[in-house]
Amino acid sequence: MENWRDHGIVLSVRPHGESGAVIALLTEEYGRHNGYIRGVNSSKLRGVIEPGNLVSASWSSRMSDQLGAFVIEPERAITGPLMGDPLRLAALISACSLCDAALPEREKHPGLFHGLLALLDTLDGEAWGAAYIIWEMAFMRELGFGLDLQKCAGGGDVSTLAYISPKSGRAVSLAQAEPYKDKLLPLPDFLKPGGSSMDMGEVLTGLKMTGHFLEHWVFAQSTHGTPEPRLRFQARVEAALINSGPNSA
Repeated sequence: MENWRDHGIVLSVRPHGESGAVIALLTEEYGRHNGYIRGVNSSKLRGVIEPGNLVSASWSSRMSDQLGAFVIEPERAITGPLMGDPLRLAALISACSLCDAALPEREKHPGLFHGLLALLDTLDGEAWGAAYIIWEMAFMRELGFGLDLQKCAGGGDVSTLAYISPKSGRAVSLAQAEPYKDKLLPLPDFLKPGGSSMDMGEVLTGLKMTGHFLEHWVFAQSTHGTPEPRLRFQARVEAALINSGPNSA
């Protein structure tokens, strides 16, 4: 009999049978791990297995390579407090969907577990949008797709970095970018040297930037492409700006 117990963040829940589901967790010690769970419609579990919630999980299986079964206990509800804020809730679901889609099952990623938990903790703060962009950059770096914002790709002034190459992922200064800036991706202000603006207009700029690399690097070989919740999150931010102005949160 194979078994373990660990902390986990709920990434997804897929119905399986009349009263069960296959749940994916991002665990501290065992990476992204799937397992079957019974009684998902019970009052005990209904609010516990929402994406983004922190749980204590016991997994067991007759053999290590089988799906196995989870017994879940609540540790911290993160999703519930965000139910009244569609943008922040969309950010939470987007982050969980990226981990669920991109991480190989049972591959250990303790840094991503703690990074996702830290992101979820920031979603009720003022700078949550910028924190989300920075988390996506760290997520891609963990998977081997790091962006280079430390120097100019063309040898220009580091203090004026303002764009990033869509091919190499390297930052470009204002002067070096001038001849072909229409082909580059703008950096959001909060990622520029000395930049500070974190309004939703800058968050959208960041989402378009990281979204490009998610599509063309991380999910380039995926038949499904960038996960739909990530696309919906960006669309929600864009719609909020159109409806409420650039400083809407």
